[in-house]
Amino acid sequence: MVDYYEFLQISPNADADTIHRVYRFLAARLHPDNPASGDAEKFKLLKDAYDVLSDKARRAEYDASRRRQSPEPYSSLVDFMDSLDGELNRRLAVLAVLYHRRRTNAHLAEVSLAEIEQRMGFPRDYLDFTLWYLQRKGYIAKADNAQFTLTAEGVDFVENERGESPSLNKLLTSGFEPAAADAATANEEAAPVPAPDTKPAGPQPIRSGPIVLPASMEVEYDQRFGRPERRVGLPDTRRFKVERRFNVKDRRADPDGKTIAS
Repeated sequence: MVDYYEFLQISPNADADTIHRVYRFLAARLHPDNPASGDAEKFKLLKDAYDVLSDKARRAEYDASRRRQSPEPYSSLVDFMDSLDGELNRRLAVLAVLYHRRRTNAHLAEVSLAEIEQRMGFPRDYLDFTLWYLQRKGYIAKADNAQFTLTAEGVDFVENERGESPSLNKLLTSGFEPAAADAATANEEAAPVPAPDTKPAGPQPIRSGPIVLPASMEVEYDQRFGRPERRVGLPDTRRFKVERRFNVKDRRADPDGKTIAS
């Protein structure tokens, strides 16, 4: 689930005027026609976010779904204040947040400090040294908009250390890692596949969308099929038979002005 508030960089309590003002600003920046900062994918995401948050009913439904899907903060899983392992756990937690975003939203891999603070359940005032260290090691990078992303070195570190660090593995599998989706996919793959000639029992859902006929069934339809030809065998009832090309310059004249003989 994409966090529209995080994408717009606004508070979940923002009013309609704030949402509209931020939307107009970002729309001008992300529009594909903008050669400097245009981004078609982010512009589409921006349009989706505005359509939901600008509608009261859809926003209320989205907020309820967002609250249900909020995972448990990392501070309830590991100790960030321990004298020995606290700093190490903070580094692993930051990497886990950025790794999840990189894996699930490759086109929008940046994470703000506010989102890191919320996901960790830990105040940002204690993260200055952690973020400095991870940047110096090359595991994370800070963009011009003050948001953080995981680098390729950071991805390698997380994937190499996951098997050796129980704390890191616990962080990666606590609500953000798509373990439930993988299990559902495995169950679907293990389910028996019906034979090609058998039809599922019960009423079938009505398919929507255009129906495309096979090439062998496509028939050219002539609207005049079966109707007589109106231009054959009928008398000329015109009272005055006027030559419409009378006194009209012959368009077949050559460049010298001489008419080309037919």
